[in-house]
Amino acid sequence: MVAAASGCNKFLDETPRDRLPVDQAYGNLDELYLNAVASLYSCVGGNKDSYGLQGTRRGIYDLNTFTTDEAMIPTRGTDWYDGGLWQGLYTHSWGTGSSAVSGTWTYLFQTILRCNKSIEDITAYQQQKQVDVSYYLAEVKALRAMFYFYAMDLYGRVPIIKRSEPEWEDLLLKNRSEVFNFIRSELQEAIPNLSESYSNRPGAYYSRMTMPVAFFLLAKLALNAEVYTWDNWTSEPRPDGKNIIWKIDGKSMNTWEATVYYCDLLADMGYALEPDYQTNFQVENEQSYENIFTIPMDKWLYTNQFTNLFRSRHYNHATALGLNGENGSCATLEALDAFGYGTDRQDPRFDISYYAGEVYDYDGYPVLLDDGTPLVYEPRKIALDLSGSPYEKTAGARMRKYDVDRTATKDGNQSNNDIVLFRYADVLLMKAEALLRDSGPNDVSLALVNQVRRRVDADERTSLSLDDILQERLLELAWEGWRRNDMIRFDTFCNLRSFCPVTSLEADHHTIVFPMPGEFLAITGDKQNYGY
Repeated sequence: MVAAASGCNKFLDETPRDRLPVDQAYGNLDELYLNAVASLYSCVGGNKDSYGLQGTRRGIYDLNTFTTDEAMIPTRGTDWYDGGLWQGLYTHSWGTGSSAVSGTWTYLFQTILRCNKSIEDITAYQQQKQVDVSYYLAEVKALRAMFYFYAMDLYGRVPIIKRSEPEWEDLLLKNRSEVFNFIRSELQEAIPNLSESYSNRPGAYYSRMTMPVAFFLLAKLALNAEVYTWDNWTSEPRPDGKNIIWKIDGKSMNTWEATVYYCDLLADMGYALEPDYQTNFQVENEQSYENIFTIPMDKWLYTNQFTNLFRSRHYNHATALGLNGENGSCATLEALDAFGYGTDRQDPRFDISYYAGEVYDYDGYPVLLDDGTPLVYEPRKIALDLSGSPYEKTAGARMRKYDVDRTATKDGNQSNNDIVLFRYADVLLMKAEALLRDSGPNDVSLALVNQVRRRVDADERTSLSLDDILQERLLELAWEGWRRNDMIRFDTFCNLRSFCPVTSLEADHHTIVFPMPGEFLAITGDKQNYGY
């Protein structure tokens, strides 16, 4: 057992910290905060593959985006094949050997182990110094719960590790419902000791785990509870949300009621839609009162990177903006249809989220291709493999959403737009969906969705179905990393879509979670996720 645990520590541990006695490592509360709490936030963003909650390649964002009907990275001649990685994500044929899948697992559990070490050190400090640091414990436990949320969402069955140096039994996989209950209880117990501060605003709690961030995560847990309590997703029916009971403030409520409860708490704390949608994604977007949790970006202070814009724009388009580009990711045909692209019902958010057609530099001049002709993005000319096509380099509507920072560094990968992870528009849509699932069509759900639509001058809906909610979430949250989560909840993740003909292999829905790394399973002796 000891050998197995030691091997797993080696697999998970990236750069073990010095094992100094607590009284030497933390001389006072400031040092405790800096070394046991603040240091953990370096794990929220990243600057290398698979690390960070968003902003880097081959990590959580790519697994949640390029496996869906929202976006794809076509092979473009000698570009973007990478051993079949991007095609495999889109067609759900990643198998058990994907570097993105294993790299993301490693990142998440390395971070969880770091949180565990901080919890141990804070607890030891509290006992030795006889001071109350319950607020630091709550913050770190809630932060760890967030990383467990992503691990559970991606992999289903995961170990619940509470020690920085786990024993073999700590590494055994738990049913998804047990992990769900652990995350829920950790967040609920932490809330009384969390700050009520806005995490997205500069100040003492900037980009930290605060009460509203925890409320958002609890709302997201409740909304997805049918999926997260579904332990045998390949062979048994999904649980009914009305039978999943939450205990909150001495009251019992079903999971849809719990979703509404946590959404309402966020409204009570003053969050609201920004009048201008683009405020949330502008350079220096820290003053948004819609954004709830962000990855801080400052090219002079942080090493976090944001590759999404960088890898989507055509090389010449990026050069015209004084940056660089990799000519990769673009919208799917399904996304174009959802936005009504090219029709008289095109959603106003299309032009906010995408570049399509002819594009221009800062001075209004057309961007040119190498042959001197205008660069024109052709949204409907995409295919899984564009090699040899006349549209090899120009097919696809490209990511736009974030304003361009003209002073960005690292070829545009480091800018001053904080990366938006959680925002209030999502809260309104979550509440609308929960009410609809709980009680059927109702005026409140319709009004919530129309509130989101009015902000961008979209025509109001006159009726609302669950299909409408799923579409609305794509329109509002394109490029924000929620599409896989949404499609699984709406049971559309394994459906047939353009260039993805192998759905018969997914009849058991096994691809709604990713496989665990074989190296980890070899150490623990546990079984792989169903269907792999």
